[in-house]
Amino acid sequence: MSTARAERLVNLVLALLSTRQYLTAERIRGIVPGYADAASDEAYFRMFERDKTELRELGIPLETGRNSAFDAIDGYRIARRDYELGEIDLAPDEATAVGLAVRLWDSPELTGEAQGALVKLRAAGVEVDDNAPTVVEPRVRAEPAFGPLLAAVQAGQAVRFEYRRSGSAERKIRTLEPWGVVSWRARWYVVGHDRDRGAPRCFRLSRVTGKVEPVGRPGVVERPEGVNLLRMVSASSGEDPSAPTTASVWVADGRAAGVRRRGRVVGRSDAGGEEGDLVEIELYYPESAADWLTAHGPDILVLEPDVLAKSVLSRLEAIAHAGGAR
Repeated sequence: MSTARAERLVNLVLALLSTRQYLTAERIRGIVPGYADAASDEAYFRMFERDKTELRELGIPLETGRNSAFDAIDGYRIARRDYELGEIDLAPDEATAVGLAVRLWDSPELTGEAQGALVKLRAAGVEVDDNAPTVVEPRVRAEPAFGPLLAAVQAGQAVRFEYRRSGSAERKIRTLEPWGVVSWRARWYVVGHDRDRGAPRCFRLSRVTGKVEPVGRPGVVERPEGVNLLRMVSASSGEDPSAPTTASVWVADGRAAGVRRRGRVVGRSDAGGEEGDLVEIELYYPESAADWLTAHGPDILVLEPDVLAKSVLSRLEAIAHAGGAR
């Protein structure tokens, strides 16, 4: 999205929020900066229709109506009761998790988005400790192609890029109708219809070289109904994520709210003399969940499956050994 359009959308939202009356399209054209630059009436109405669609896709409740029975034309407004953010109630460990998540992104564009989320939470009165110590801190790195491909997905526009196949130095130009960008096994993939092959394909972003260029008009690419992007990526690697593993985890009383929310309490137990709940969690990727569970430290204890319990234990032992070496 261009800067000019982003500013125009912000101005439109502010204008529609600042009045209880419905504003007609002509009235909006006169008071919202950016619309006066339209070359003709037809160009303005096309621009305004696109902006209305964009606001609705962003989840902004745009109302249509008339101020009285004598009005002949519909107007528009945004009701504050529907637009304003409700009360945010995060547990202390959840707010801390937000701060830790911001530190995971190793990408300028995504780091900016994450920092913006912290600002919004603080403005809503949520205390977020983004300097909290963490047991483990992996880095989520977004490839250079991530931003352009995600933008193409949102715009419904085909793209063209240079791609290097695995185990080969040869690069070929591929033209793709992108359906989505997903993460699988700590790698990013774009999934869509490959025009060159005439079939659905998955491409690893780390093998995309050069610039991602848009092709054709926006709004022409649509994701087919019922398509599971993650399953397509996993199938291309010979793995099926459809069958989850049930993990049994002991959780100390009053701790690890995130773990509790992901699973369901099935009983009570004690660990080392401390009382807690037995929680069952459905995990599609136990290997990836090991880092997440390890971050809760002594607040949880993985009981089953044995491979996950050993994986978490080995991480904790490595952390303890590293701490003792300092």
